[in-house]
Amino acid sequence: MAVLLEFEKPLEELYEQLEKAEATHAKGKVDMSDTIAQLEKKIHSEKKELYKDLSGWQKVQISRHQDRPYTLDYINAITKNFVELHGDRNVADDKAMVGGLAQIDNLNVMIIGHQKGRNTKDRQFRNFGMPNPEGYRKALRLMKMAEKFNLPVICLIDTPGASPGLEAEERGQGEAIAKNLMEMAVLKVPIVCVVIGEGASGGALGIGVGDRVLMLENTWYSVISPESCSSILWRSWDYKQQAAEALSLTAEKMLNNKLIDGIIKEPFGGAHMDPEAMFKTMKTELKRNIKELNEIKTKKLITDRIKKFSLMGSYDDMSEFK
Repeated sequence: MAVLLEFEKPLEELYEQLEKAEATHAKGKVDMSDTIAQLEKKIHSEKKELYKDLSGWQKVQISRHQDRPYTLDYINAITKNFVELHGDRNVADDKAMVGGLAQIDNLNVMIIGHQKGRNTKDRQFRNFGMPNPEGYRKALRLMKMAEKFNLPVICLIDTPGASPGLEAEERGQGEAIAKNLMEMAVLKVPIVCVVIGEGASGGALGIGVGDRVLMLENTWYSVISPESCSSILWRSWDYKQQAAEALSLTAEKMLNNKLIDGIIKEPFGGAHMDPEAMFKTMKTELKRNIKELNEIKTKKLITDRIKKFSLMGSYDDMSEFK
């Protein structure tokens, strides 16, 4: 049976009935094709109703689905001749941040992204997609290499945040992220950033400064996760749903607030429901955006990038009260 999210639990009984009907049909003694068709239609109808008006917290759940495609899944599906590059040339190779040279059809690119794990061992190996300073320094090294060879940069964002450990702070976590922000702002090649899952805090922003910042339909992007926000404001994780709404972290709200440049449509039910369709859509969007950015002169590209981020947010001028 499909792995159901918390808000999809009302479908559990229907999926169980479908599973039993398919098992009976497979034995060949009873023709259950009509029953299977009816159940599939019912599930689709019920799911359509569930997905009609998703809350912020529900989208957070979808973004974390265990079957959702990760960075290496996208790289393997939409690129060819991928050559992974390792290490920050200073301390270590951070497995939570991957990147390298690749081709999308005949377009040469540098592609970088957070990488999570599928099982317990792999999650530990990838540090749950939370990079250490070495990961951000590796990412910057690859970006500077892309600049040297005039290659567009693609950044795939999917992290619950930068690694919060003491050792990461001792090795300069804040400085590494800050330097990436500064260097990405003036990088002389096009940068396309896409939030493919979770986009939390500086962990996401460390590879999130781009000419085009896009979000998949069922992802989130915020300064803090709903759980952490709830624990700070209410001293409990029980208010994560309210926190998710208050943070305005969904793609639609981020676009309305002019913090991103576009939303990439996902297959019905989320990217994990039809990865192949998602890969095809992602490839089309990346090629289109890079083609448009390649036509912009370098000086204007950098000026527009800086201007875009400088205009984010709102403020009041208090000079008249001085």
